[in-house]
Amino acid sequence: MPLPTIFPVRVLGIVNATPDSFWAGSRFDTVARAVAAGQRMFSDGAWAVDVGGESTRPGAVPVSVEEELDRVVPVVSALAARGRVSVDTRNADVAEAAVEAGATIVNDVSGKLYDVAGRLGVGYIGMHAHTVPVLPDAAPSYVDVCAEVTGYLTSLAEAARADGVRELWLDPGIGFGKNAEDNVRLLRDLPRLCELGIPVALGVSRKSFLGALTGRPVDDRLPASLALLAPALRAGVDLIRVHDVAETVDTIAVLKAVWDL
Repeated sequence: MPLPTIFPVRVLGIVNATPDSFWAGSRFDTVARAVAAGQRMFSDGAWAVDVGGESTRPGAVPVSVEEELDRVVPVVSALAARGRVSVDTRNADVAEAAVEAGATIVNDVSGKLYDVAGRLGVGYIGMHAHTVPVLPDAAPSYVDVCAEVTGYLTSLAEAARADGVRELWLDPGIGFGKNAEDNVRLLRDLPRLCELGIPVALGVSRKSFLGALTGRPVDDRLPASLALLAPALRAGVDLIRVHDVAETVDTIAVLKAVWDL
């Protein structure tokens, strides 16, 4: 079913066309499996699906551009016939090939591909990250993590607009070079980020900081992920990137119906 237009936030389903993403339940390591997963997400109410071919988990080994293309392009091509698709990449060649295959959003963890998105006339999600992939023991020390991330994203938005990006989201990069305390502070500061007037994207699904807060392994972090939906909606987040589309859509429906979030 399509996501009802009354929903205050759009759901972006995660399709990891990789064998090594941080959660085994999201590893779709063949084209057929990745396409089937994306199709299920559309059926479950995803506004769009986000296809990535390189893991950015802590300690991940980068893949070649050729391998990333082989993983991503056929999946994007198949899913673009069903609905809106974004490509999760930090490589310009992959972004361009995915757009040619039908992607209409570049989801960029590096914060460097806004010129590609502007030139191609597609949407752009720009994220704050310290290192990509994340170095396991290299979280920086911030004087004021909220001010630093917001300042970076403000500058990124200005650069993206200057390079022609018209559909833009800013992502604070939860978990990317931040410890659990940093992530909590950024989540509490979401209202200020949303007040910039630029749509905000948020990815918290099953991430390690939720394990630090709950003591749960990644397989058991769905409740913690869903718990963050209410404050995200109240803050004004526009787009939320998740592994568990059906559960997220249902939670949003109840929050909207009962508390009008």
